[in-house]
Amino acid sequence: MGLRDEIGGSTILKKSDDLRTKPARSASLRINQGPTTPVATLPTNAPSAKDTRKRILLVDDHAVVRFGITQLINRQSDLVVCGEEEDASKALDAINSLKPDLVIADISLKDSSGLELMRNIKAQYPRLPILVVSVHDESIYAEMAFRAGATGYLMKQEALDRIPTAIRRVLEGSVYVSDALAARMLQQRVRGQLDVQESPVKSLSDRELEVFQLIGQWKKTKEIAQELHLSVKTVEYYREQIKRKLSLRDASELTQYATSWVQRENPA
Repeated sequence: MGLRDEIGGSTILKKSDDLRTKPARSASLRINQGPTTPVATLPTNAPSAKDTRKRILLVDDHAVVRFGITQLINRQSDLVVCGEEEDASKALDAINSLKPDLVIADISLKDSSGLELMRNIKAQYPRLPILVVSVHDESIYAEMAFRAGATGYLMKQEALDRIPTAIRRVLEGSVYVSDALAARMLQQRVRGQLDVQESPVKSLSDRELEVFQLIGQWKKTKEIAQELHLSVKTVEYYREQIKRKLSLRDASELTQYATSWVQRENPA
């Protein structure tokens, strides 16, 4: 009979048969246990796949600046740069697709205004915080940025290691400014008036200052109108207002004054 004996028409498995068939019966039992018993489970110490870092969109028209800030942010355990753009129109598209937790923007962007970008962000994404990191003088531009929708202002001349602190402060819902600017703003609030030694440019409205800055970049009236999405007549009106407030006689003096101002603000 070999490995099997038949007794009374019944088949009896010998010991070697029994050993050979055990794996099959064990597999069958596992299958028949039903879906309530998992086939495999992850180890209890497996890391979570969800990234909890806060996502930062960086908008600046200088590639070297973007690189330095990105390297600094990505070294933080709780922050990461999710995208970089150099102009306002692409930045708005990036916000829609990347869903950042915070936007870092400069005042001046490639072929666009950072202030205009901030206004558009606050109109379309009112809860998205904005931190300005700019070379422009905070004593002039910080208040403009805050009115446009920013909640933090940091000058590029300051130490880069302040950026993560500023980001976290703004993400918490607080306002970030330098110690010097905070003291100046408090002093102005107590006095209730501007310092008489401050530049007359401080008297310009936000729009007038934007036009003034573009004049200093040798932009013509039509170019300024296109960049700021204004009519030519509106830009001409702002030019007249600027001349009156700064006591300038004509367009030539306005261009010279504005050019000198821009060169002082951004010598590079």
